[in-house]
Amino acid sequence: MPFFPLRDHNPAHRLPIVTFGIIGLNVIMLVWLMQLAPLRQELVVYERGFVPARIGAMFSGRALEVRIDQAATDKRTGRPLIVEHAVRLDSSPRAVLSSLITTMFLHAGVAHLLGNMWFLLIFGNNVEDRLGHVPFLAFYLVGGLLATTGHWLQEPGSLTPVIGASGAVAAILGAYAVTWPWARIHTLLLLGCIPLFFDFPALVVLGVWFLAQLLSARERMGIDMSGGVAFLAHVCGFIAGAALMPLARRIIPDRSPRPAPQNYDDEMPQYIDERWDPDRDV
Repeated sequence: MPFFPLRDHNPAHRLPIVTFGIIGLNVIMLVWLMQLAPLRQELVVYERGFVPARIGAMFSGRALEVRIDQAATDKRTGRPLIVEHAVRLDSSPRAVLSSLITTMFLHAGVAHLLGNMWFLLIFGNNVEDRLGHVPFLAFYLVGGLLATTGHWLQEPGSLTPVIGASGAVAAILGAYAVTWPWARIHTLLLLGCIPLFFDFPALVVLGVWFLAQLLSARERMGIDMSGGVAFLAHVCGFIAGAALMPLARRIIPDRSPRPAPQNYDDEMPQYIDERWDPDRDV
């Protein structure tokens, strides 16, 4: 039964400027990528996405060569052709390590982008509110790096590039799940074509999401990973976020503004004047 979180009943008290900034940057990068020619898009994905085999190439000092197939048309016959292009990927530490960051801001399409950014919008604002703007950005990037590391451990020799913010967003989901497990999440469930709306605890919504990623990752163990979704990166990102958030909360004091509790002192003088006047009783 497909389900989709719509919003949470967990107000934040600071404007999530980093969350908005991450979303805006991802949108800009997708718009830029989509206006490139198809071959150039492939090159950007290989150069700026994460190719697991580049880690080994970085330590060996040898450039990594990959081949990209491009659909074309024979000008004489009009028949479709597949043109193969050889691409050499820079194996310098600077190029390889920077790709670990840039991969988090590239997406394969509008649907891929919307899915990641919607989850970040719903759950990221509260995590940013608790940690603060700069620590939240660091938490997001570290979570993404740990998620990518999990994918690399599974497929260290893969030549298939991985792009997307899924691992970093998964870390935010893990952080939310352990911090506000009972926050109510307004969720859409589809029963066939019938939409149903329920409020579930965050632990249920995010737990179901995590279980789905875990089962998908398990199914793909030992299977050719050329293409598809890096589910293990989602799993590792979620676990990393859930493990790091309690530590971050201990280190980072909670400076998020909260509504002042109702003060009954202002009402006390009136209460005393009406019910007990010491001067009058004396």
